[in-house]
Order: sequence, then C-alpha cells, then structure tokens
Amino acid sequence: LFLAVCAVGIGGTFQYGYNVSIINAPTQHIHKFLNETWSSRYHKELNPDLLTFLWSVIASIFSLGGLCGALIGGSMAIRLGRKGALLMNNVIAILASILMGISFPTGLFELLIAGRFLIGINSGVGLCVQPLYIGEFAPKHLRGGLAMGTSIFLTGGILTGQIIGLRQEMHFFSPLELLGGEKHWPLLLSSCCVPALAQLLFLPWFPESPRYLLIDRGDELSCAKALKRFHGSSEYQKEMEDIQQECFALDGEKPKKPWQLFTDRGVRWQLITVIVMTMGQQLRGINAIYFYATYVFEQAGILAEKIPYVTLGTGVCECLTALSCGLLIDCVGRRYLIIGGYLLMTLWCTVLTFSLTYQELYSWVPYLSMACVFAFILSFGLGPGGITNTLTAELFVQSSRPAAYMIAGTMSWISFFTVGMLFPFIVNGLKQYCFVVFLLECVFVAAFLFLVIPETKNKSFLEIEKEFHKLNFGRNA
Repeated sequence: LFLAVCAVGIGGTFQYGYNVSIINAPTQHIHKFLNETWSSRYHKELNPDLLTFLWSVIASIFSLGGLCGALIGGSMAIRLGRKGALLMNNVIAILASILMGISFPTGLFELLIAGRFLIGINSGVGLCVQPLYIGEFAPKHLRGGLAMGTSIFLTGGILTGQIIGLRQEMHFFSPLELLGGEKHWPLLLSSCCVPALAQLLFLPWFPESPRYLLIDRGDELSCAKALKRFHGSSEYQKEMEDIQQECFALDGEKPKKPWQLFTDRGVRWQLITVIVMTMGQQLRGINAIYFYATYVFEQAGILAEKIPYVTLGTGVCECLTALSCGLLIDCVGRRYLIIGGYLLMTLWCTVLTFSLTYQELYSWVPYLSMACVFAFILSFGLGPGGITNTLTAELFVQSSRPAAYMIAGTMSWISFFTVGMLFPFIVNGLKQYCFVVFLLECVFVAAFLFLVIPETKNKSFLEIEKEFHKLNFGRNA
C-alpha cells in the first residue's frame, strides 16, 4: 500500500506542487529570452507592458490547463480506469517537457506557453484521479492516512521547487546553476519529465482500483486479485464483501456526469460540502501569509540574504504537517482535524492582524508575527490542507465519485485563478487588515462543517451515504 501511494504520488500531485513553484526560479532568464526573441523576430524592443503580459500568460496559463485537466480527469478515470488514466496522463507531461525544452533553442516562446498549458492539464488530471485511486484501493482503517499521500507529495513538490529556486549567490549549490543558469534554464522547466518517467516505470507493477474492476467493469476475479495484492491474502475478504454490498446497492447504476450530480437530491449536501471545502481551501489566505512573510522576517531582524532560507522553512512546515496529519487522521478523525484547523487559522489571522498593526511599536511584536506565520501554515496543513481531498473521496459512492472530483477540481482551479486576480487588490487596499477577510472565510467554513459534516472514520462509503440521507431527504425520510 505504501509503495502504491509513492508510485501514484510521484507523477500525480507532486507534479502540481513542483510546477507551481519551479516557475519562479528562471523568471529573469525567461524575461531576457522574451526580449531577445522579440528583438530578433521583429527588429525592435519589446514593450515593458507587453513583456509583463507575456510573462503573466506563461505563469497563469498553467491554471487554465489545470481547469481543463479537472474537466477531463473524471472521464479519463471512467474510460481508462484509475491507473490507466494516470499512466496516460504522463504522456501529456512528457510532451509538455519536450515543448518547454526546445523553446529556447528554437527561439519560439509560444512553445513555452503551450508546454505550461499542457503541464497544467497534467496537474489537473493528477489532482482529480490520484486521490480517487488511493481512496478506492485503501482499506477502511487506513483510508485517511493513505489518502494523505496526495497532500504529502503536493507539499513535497512545492518544497522541491523552492529548494531549486535558491540562487548560487546565497552560497547554496542550486540545480539551476548546475544546469548552466541562463542557457540551460529550459532543462529546469522540462525536468517535469523525470516524475512522469518514474511513474511510467513503477505504476504498472500495481493493480487497477478493485472497486473500479468490480463495480464499473463487473470483473470479480480481477477485483479479488487486486485486493489480495493490496490487502494480503488473509485480509482481503472483508473488503471484498464491502465492495460487493456497494455494487448490489448501486444495482448496475452507470457513472454519473457532473451535471447529473447537481440534479440528484441524494447527493445534494455532499456536493455542497465538497464545494464549500474546496473553495475554502483555496480562499483561506495562505497567499497573504506568504506575501507578508518577507516583511515579517525583515522586521524580526533576519538578514535579507537569510530570508529565503527562513521562507523555505514554511515549505518544510507544510511537508511536516502533511506527514503529521497522515499519522493522526485515522486516530483523531476527519471532522475534528478539519474544523479544528479552520478554527486555529481564525485565531492566527486575528493575532497576526493585531501584530502587523503594532509591528513597529514594540521590539517583540515582529517575533510574534513570525510565530503566527508558521502557526497558520501548521494549522492549515494539519486540517484543511489534507482532509479536503480525503473527504471528497469518502462522501460519494462509486457512481458519483469521478463526477464529484471533476466538480471539486473545477471549483478549485476557478478559486485559484480568482484569488490570483483579486489577491493583489485585497492586499493593496486593506494592507494588514486583509486577514480580516480570510478570518471571516475561515469562521464560515468551520461553522458550516460543524453543522453538516459527520465523522467518516472507519465507515464504508454506504454508511457515509446513509449519514447524509436525512439531510438530503428530510428528518422523516
């Protein structure tokens, strides 16, 4: 089970985290490449405003690709199987790697844009299918911990990108400099082929999702073989009975389309919960925390050349909390962790608002602000950061799950894009008081989850569906 999570994660959510953060490292080199290409092609200087626009397109086209990936990920999981969809997804990553790799030698920055779009599609599909696959092959008592592999590899990808982004002038031997800096930066962007090739090498050794094999394909023999591989010959029978019960309850029901979920009263509150959780995860204010991190660290007296290393500590925090959440989730439960995480984030938003307001009045306040930055990140990682994807898998039965992930992924990428567009205006307009906006959002999500979401620990998908039955059909149902 552990090796399966690693094989799935390296080419799945790791790609998302890695490609979100890696684009920051060669920013200046890409600017120079755009200027030189434009001059050579049109024999005139590139307008600064147009340069900013082209750079914005290169950076943000990733989000558009992610949205497209989320829209097709569920369909790929139904047609090709969960494992088949992930394997096919690596072809997209390798093509993206080739396009970004040849952009510089060919002098075509359009290939860079196309490559970023394709790796966005790869990330969108990975974010949709990876937790779907893990949630379906994991046994009930380990489902939460294994599903946290999604967040662990995502934060690991971000951390890897942050480490690579450290410059040589900071006395750190960066892979960017190892690759020759300016001339070989396309190799850095095209390094996304490495996780893709690793998954193509290792994932075929693992079986397809047992639930997909029995419920969607009707192949009981292959399902039994897959369960024996994942759970062992002595333990698989109980899980097999659980899958058979779900198959009987569905009575041959075909996988639903996303628009069918919106008209299905039986999943109304599950769908609302997933939308609220997904939007809450993206709108939680973590970008504001990173925006203020450098200012907070400067006020605390940390030398400018050391700040990137302290900022790197925030990435380490996210990784450690994802690991910690994986250890706690099947003991403490999903409900306590996610609600507690949002409440703690509310607390740290409050304290940080006050500390930033009085940052220059007392010498000890900057250290309080710095502690709040790390505490906020820890609270996010212990709760909303990992539990959201886990719950999305658990709140739906087999026929609704792929469509639910398509909707969740779509909402996530739209929220991600919206935050990117509105965030600068929120910060510039409200300054340190921007955390009041995020505070209110955290309070709303925590209150909603407290009133609606049941504990799903050690419950089958059918049992969880029954928990929502009264909400969906009324108390007398």
